[in-house]
Amino acid sequence: MRSASKPATAFTALREGSTTKLAKFFPNATPIHLPVRLTRAIGAAPFSESTVIEFGTPHEVLFASTLPLEFADKLRLQNSDGSLDIEACVVALQYNGGRTAVAARFTREVSNWIIKS
Repeated sequence: MRSASKPATAFTALREGSTTKLAKFFPNATPIHLPVRLTRAIGAAPFSESTVIEFGTPHEVLFASTLPLEFADKLRLQNSDGSLDIEACVVALQYNGGRTAVAARFTREVSNWIIKS
């Protein structure tokens, strides 16, 4: 049982490490933990996954993703209670194995965002 927990711990550290490294480029980034549904639309077939916003600024969010994201992609971020449902645009990517650390900037002001300037 002990060896089974090691890979999960290593994976979590790897994911958090890559997002933490990207957050260094955003001096106002504050650590948070906000589960969201991330959707990227490509033509008629949208790609989506569940992820966690790990850092936020008044204008950006940072999270890890397994989706095939590229610079300037439009994303939709929604939390489970619907209080956050916003579009954002990818402004930075840091590839790390099968997961990518992503920074996305809101396309409009978010009135109920938890981090204010």
